[in-house]
Amino acid sequence: MPSSGGKVRYGVVGGGSISQGAFMPGVGQTGNAVMTALVTGDPVKADSLAARYGLKAYDYADYPALLASGEIDAVYVATPNFRHREFVVPALEAGIHVLLEKPMASDEADCLAMLEAAKRSRAKLMIAYRLHCEPGTVEMIRRVHNGEFGDPRLFSAIFTQTVKTSNHRAQSGLAAGPVADMGPYPLNMVRQLFAAEPVEVSAIGSRTPGSAIDTWDTVAVSLRFPGERLAQFTLSYTLPGIERFHLVGSKGAIEASPCFGYGEGIGIAYRATIGERTQEHLHPVVDQFAGEIAYFSDCILEDKAPEPDGDEGWRDVRVIAAIERALQTGQPQRLVPLRPKRCVSAEQKRQFALAEKPAFINTESPTAE
Repeated sequence: MPSSGGKVRYGVVGGGSISQGAFMPGVGQTGNAVMTALVTGDPVKADSLAARYGLKAYDYADYPALLASGEIDAVYVATPNFRHREFVVPALEAGIHVLLEKPMASDEADCLAMLEAAKRSRAKLMIAYRLHCEPGTVEMIRRVHNGEFGDPRLFSAIFTQTVKTSNHRAQSGLAAGPVADMGPYPLNMVRQLFAAEPVEVSAIGSRTPGSAIDTWDTVAVSLRFPGERLAQFTLSYTLPGIERFHLVGSKGAIEASPCFGYGEGIGIAYRATIGERTQEHLHPVVDQFAGEIAYFSDCILEDKAPEPDGDEGWRDVRVIAAIERALQTGQPQRLVPLRPKRCVSAEQKRQFALAEKPAFINTESPTAE
């Protein structure tokens, strides 16, 4: 059990932008978590971040020594997706709890390997779906599940951004393109709102004329759910930043924007229409990373299973894999029906003031962390 004043001791694996700009400052907003170690392959980041937060720094090659050190109770893994299994499975096998950035992995085999490791060791594995603890998002999901909008029938979303061609995501093919990078947001949202799993996937992709991105930079996805419910979302790496979704039920609708992002100035907002009445709901900006850290730490301290677990992560990855097959073959992809799983609950809400974003330490081209 944690031995740092009753707080969960985290090792941070990966010193990239999401670790530096969101997770590491977010820890300090909680009352039940503390950082004690950093794992990075960049010696400048190791020295600078260790000094900033009072951490012990480890090289990637020394990761086994950290797991055996007794200095941590959990790790936050924010490496590139294809390296998740490399760091997650040894941690779980060592009895170290894991908070893992999404998507869970680059393929289903890696997901299943992590699930098996968690099952064997009984260490907790949570996928970092920060919105599962964000008050406005939890409110929307619970209202839909409570039947306020009737039977949810249709879902549509747009999620776009402009990615520089110098960014590794623009030069690493389909596995780092908009489907894997941005797709989990609308995909996970509709799965939560419908409380169901898709049974068929179709997708079409395009390459914007003149774009140097080495894969489909814009992708439109269609999903069929049980009960003939339908969902569509469009993703892009070559358009101005937009994030919104629209849910239509038999008694009303939700229009949400912002709905996927985080950080300064981004408070989840939505318009709810029930019958003839429309009401605006604007939630305050919160530190979404602090929220998920506090929730996962509570799960560890109270020995409770986290809701967005490894199974939740795998369910998204299996759909992402089907989207990729649909893009490559041009054919709809059938999915094996799955039983519904536990969804977001009101008890997961956490609300913390947004931490000040520290200066980013960047000593290399954005390729690995």
